[in-house]
Amino acid sequence: RGRALSAAAGALCRALPPRGRPAPDTLRRARFDRPQASLDFWRLLYALLKQIHGGRWTESDALDNQIRFVKSALWYHGYDRPELYQLPADGSAGSRELLLAFSWLLHRLGLLERLLARNRVKTGDETSVCTCEDDLPDIQKGTTERAPECGLEDRVDVRYLQWLNGRLRFQWRSLHAQHQEQCKLLHKIHLFTSGSHVDQVLGHFSVTETDLVRQPEKYKQLLQHLESETMQLEAFLEWKQLEPVYWQWMETVLDNMAEEGKMCKSQDTHVEKRRLPKLTSCCPWADNLTGQIDRLSRDLMTLQDQLHKLVAHRKAAWCEKLKAREEELQKEEFSATARKIQKSVELKLLDLTRLCAPKKSKMHGLCRLVLRSKHPASKVGFGQCVSKKPVSAVSATEVIRELQMREASLQRELEQLREECRHRLDAIAEGLDGVICISP
Repeated sequence: RGRALSAAAGALCRALPPRGRPAPDTLRRARFDRPQASLDFWRLLYALLKQIHGGRWTESDALDNQIRFVKSALWYHGYDRPELYQLPADGSAGSRELLLAFSWLLHRLGLLERLLARNRVKTGDETSVCTCEDDLPDIQKGTTERAPECGLEDRVDVRYLQWLNGRLRFQWRSLHAQHQEQCKLLHKIHLFTSGSHVDQVLGHFSVTETDLVRQPEKYKQLLQHLESETMQLEAFLEWKQLEPVYWQWMETVLDNMAEEGKMCKSQDTHVEKRRLPKLTSCCPWADNLTGQIDRLSRDLMTLQDQLHKLVAHRKAAWCEKLKAREEELQKEEFSATARKIQKSVELKLLDLTRLCAPKKSKMHGLCRLVLRSKHPASKVGFGQCVSKKPVSAVSATEVIRELQMREASLQRELEQLREECRHRLDAIAEGLDGVICISP
C-alpha cells in the first residue's frame, strides 16, 4: 500500500503544471501538519487558482497577497470550512488544512482536467462555440444566496451605474472590433496558405504553423512544450488508475484530524457549520452514485408526466375562457386582444417546447477553424478532429443560424418585458397628481 500511495502522489504531482509543482514529500509532511509544508502549499494553490481564473502569476507577489487571493478564490468556489480562513497570514501553519482544501479542489472542480485543458498546446486556430442555455451556475446561485443583505440602494448613485454601463458597452464594442480584425487576419492566413498543408482535410496552415515556417528556430521550443504536455498526460493516466488509493489515504487524514479534536470547534459561532464535502466519493463507492442517478431519473420522468398533464389541463381551461371571452368582447377588440394573447402563448409554448423536447447535442467548447473552399467537396466549417477521413465538422452557417434563433427569442422576451414595464409605469403615473411623465 505504501508503494501504491507513493506512486499515486508522484503521478498527481507530475500531472500538475510545472509552475508551482510540489514534491511528493510535501503531501506526506502536510498530513502530519508540518509547518515546513505550509508555504509550499500556499504557493501551489496560488499558482493553480491563478491559472484557473486566467490571472497573471508572478513569483514577486507578496505572500500575504497570495494567501488573501487563495482564501478569496476558495470562498468563491464554495469552500466554507472556517478553519482555513483562520490560518495566519504569514503562512507559518496549517499545512494539513491546505492539503484538505487542495483535495477538495481536486474532487469538486476537476482541477487536473481543467488545468490540462487550459494549458493545452494549441497548434491549430480555434474558436469557442457555445449554443447552450446561459443559465446561472449553481455555484454562483449559492454565492448569491449567501450574500449579505445591505441597503445598496441608499449608497449607490444611479449616474455612476449609468457611467459603468456606458463604459462596459464601449469595452464590449472594442472587444468585438478586435475580434472581427482577428477573424480577418485568420482568413487571410488560411487563404494564402491554402493547399500547403500535408493533411488534405485541413489544406492550410494555422497561425502557429505559419510562424514556424517563418521562424524555424521556434520548432525546438514547441517540441519541448509538446513533450512536457505528453509527460503530464501520461502522469494523468497513471493518476486516474491510482486515484482510489489517494482518497483512501485522505480518509486516514480526516480520521487523524477527528481524533486530535481539530474538527470540533465551539458551537457558539453565529454561522452554522456545514458538513464537509464528501471528498472520497470517487471510485470506491460508485454504487451509491448509481443509485442517486436512478432516483433522479425516476423523479424526472414523474415530473415530465405531471408537466404534460398540467399543460393539457391548462390548455383546456384556457380554451373555455377564450370561448367565454369571445362572446363578451366585440370583434375589433377581440382581434387586437387575440393577437397579444397569441404572441404571449407562442413565446410560452416555444419555451415549453424547448424544455420538453429531447435535448439536442449542444455545441460547446473549442473547435478548430478550418477554411473550406467553394468547391463541392467542402464548405466553411469548424472541425474538431484532424484525419484523412471525412471530418465531422460543424458548418459556420449552422452556428450562425442557431445563434440568430436564440437572439430572436431573447429579443421577443425583451420586448414583452418592456411592454410590461410600460404598463406598470403608466399605472404608477396615473396615481401621481400634478406630475407629467415624459418617457425617454
